[in-house]
Amino acid sequence: MRILLTNDDGIFGQGLIALAEAIAPFGDVQVVAPERSRSAIGHAITLHKPLRMDMHYHSSYTVQAYATNGTPADSVMLGYYELFEENIDLVISGINDGPNLGEDVTYSGTVSAAMEASIIGIPSIAVSMGDFKCENFEGAAEFTAILAKFMLKNEIPKNTLLNVNYPDLPLDKIKKVRMTRLGHRWYIDIVNKRIDPRGSEYYWICGEKQYSKNEVGTDCRSIEDNEISITPLTMDMSHTDEIAKWSDWGDKLLNLCGE
Repeated sequence: MRILLTNDDGIFGQGLIALAEAIAPFGDVQVVAPERSRSAIGHAITLHKPLRMDMHYHSSYTVQAYATNGTPADSVMLGYYELFEENIDLVISGINDGPNLGEDVTYSGTVSAAMEASIIGIPSIAVSMGDFKCENFEGAAEFTAILAKFMLKNEIPKNTLLNVNYPDLPLDKIKKVRMTRLGHRWYIDIVNKRIDPRGSEYYWICGEKQYSKNEVGTDCRSIEDNEISITPLTMDMSHTDEIAKWSDWGDKLLNLCGE
């Protein structure tokens, strides 16, 4: 079995190291990850500078690992086209140092790496810790190994990835694994203006997370309830219900153009 591992926290990420240890017995497992943190970089790919991929000699890795100056999505491309020569069974991205819930998936480099794999046509999993304490990477890695085996034996629809959020608990303390939909999670006070020592203004993008009332069945609610959340995601973001409702818009707009 050929498995590519990546993340957006960088090649030194403790979650990636734990994941590599748990997945190593599966067969040909290799790591390609950014040389530094690329958190919240989304689905960016590198088009305007050379990409490098260098062997990484980290004593914690028991599998072959490479660091790249590119993004998480770049890492998947490099692994697929260069290392595995277009022959991969599974891509796993993570384990992210913190949650990727609700709207987070649109920013997340962790999720975007799995999306890139899905676009190529490779089954993929994105894994994140449900809390920023991150004391139980080993439990999350053990669960991910179980999920990976189960996923490969149970075919999922093409162009679908699994977004996993794992409560920061030992695996034997987890009471439920729930299949979920995305909840609603957003941020307030996002742009923070500050003054540097020379009196000039600069800005720091941060923000305090907010939740709506999360119904049972959402990823946000599952993490609140200390459940493992698995959300199937697809690249088709079309609002199909509204397409039917707005079917007459085309003719109306065309008529307005002729006025």
